[in-house]
Amino acid sequence: MRLHTSRIVLLALFMPALSIFAQSPKPPVTFTADQDHQNMMDQLGITAMRPGPSGNENAPNHANYDESKANPYPTLPDALPLNDGSKVTTASEWWNQRRPQIVAAYEHDVYGSIPAHTPSVHWTVVATDHETLGGTPVLARQLIGHVDNSAYPQISVNIRMTLVTPASVTHPVPVLIMFGRSAFPAPVDLSPEDLDRVNAAEKARLIQQDPALKQVFSTHQAWEPFKAAPFAFPQFNADGDPPSQWELVAAGWGFATLDPASVQADNGEGLTRGIIGLVNKGQPRTPEQWGALRAWGWGASRALDYLQTVPEVDGKHIGIEGVSRYGKAALVTMAFDQRFAMVLVGSSGKGGATLLRRNYGEAVESLTTGEYYWMAGNFLKYGASASKSGPGNPGQLPVDSNELIALCAPRLTFISYGIPEKGDAHWLDHQGSYMATVAAQPVFELLGAKGLGVSADYKTAQMPPVNHGLLDGQLAWRQDDGGHTDAPNVKYFIQWVDKFIHYPPQP
Repeated sequence: MRLHTSRIVLLALFMPALSIFAQSPKPPVTFTADQDHQNMMDQLGITAMRPGPSGNENAPNHANYDESKANPYPTLPDALPLNDGSKVTTASEWWNQRRPQIVAAYEHDVYGSIPAHTPSVHWTVVATDHETLGGTPVLARQLIGHVDNSAYPQISVNIRMTLVTPASVTHPVPVLIMFGRSAFPAPVDLSPEDLDRVNAAEKARLIQQDPALKQVFSTHQAWEPFKAAPFAFPQFNADGDPPSQWELVAAGWGFATLDPASVQADNGEGLTRGIIGLVNKGQPRTPEQWGALRAWGWGASRALDYLQTVPEVDGKHIGIEGVSRYGKAALVTMAFDQRFAMVLVGSSGKGGATLLRRNYGEAVESLTTGEYYWMAGNFLKYGASASKSGPGNPGQLPVDSNELIALCAPRLTFISYGIPEKGDAHWLDHQGSYMATVAAQPVFELLGAKGLGVSADYKTAQMPPVNHGLLDGQLAWRQDDGGHTDAPNVKYFIQWVDKFIHYPPQP
């Protein structure tokens, strides 16, 4: 009897520890990108994928660049009929019925859906600097957006952003969030006097750490641990214009640089980390869940949340910008979050403004086998050569990029490209992006906005000459004579937006 009582007491003592052990979350899964890709194939019952074409035009499996073979699925999904085939004729039908249908298709088959409940983000200004950009005084603030990880402490996500606003403007300014490295744009150097103090303190610290260094410093009296930064000429754009950030602040705009990698890694092995991994508690995705493009867009939306609380920022006129993969992310961000007022989409290619159905340059198979992690798992079905549901192809997609652009309507949407001769490769399929933009026009017009002003059908529409912008409507196109950058188009973007938002305000 006494032994039985002792067992009960011991069990009671160990129960809390056993309970804590039982509730301890699993550690994050560690997959290689190949293992993660295979895991998704297994979930979908896919046994073989079609390989993507090579970007090397001399390779045996090079991508197609023959326009006569570029449209194996020439008819695009129309943005305006409802799923039952009835025509959308009013703005109300678009907002209440058709737009939600297109969003649902994109979320299920292309980009994935953001979980209904994502963690909150707490923004903190960690440093400020009064700088000068191209002669314009600015206030630069470095921020960290800490994502609440209390539900799964094993993964931390801290979003990096730098906000820059003109110092002399007395009214709230439009702000362009730019995907890319987040850093102070022009850090103010130490004065010569302060640099002397820092060097003296550093020498004293080193001597205290190693007294023999006193003789070394005596022998080399001119040597200093830290040198003043040498003067460097600014790197002007290829067209001779000032850097884009200079152009923005000179026009009375602000900008924010947002580091996408601090939200979600740009690789497949990172899918069980970052914001996707945090929400999934370190476990692999299911087929309908979001990929990196939507994760980066989620980060931009959280940045917008913060910017709308900053008195110097015009919260109704915040835009998003990106080039290449970040051009894809900028367009996706704009399409799904209707609070963004404008977008500059630079050289985005497949997964962005270029038609997925087109067989020209980058292919759907490039995304389903290479950068699959940008997309939802379900997107892999359209690059499968063998699966339990049969082979898939781009023509089976329920949506295409004309509808992605249409989701931005009637807000200000600027599609930008360079030219292959300067490095904006044929791989990006400029013509396919132009066709998608033309095909998006009817939705802009239905909602009372103006499109490109092109009357030709998307199947026959030819790109306008290089450096000839179609900038009269809320939907805009311009191919500049630069390379894989939107920098030469930034000044046109600023002027175009200013015209529509009536900025700067009249006194």
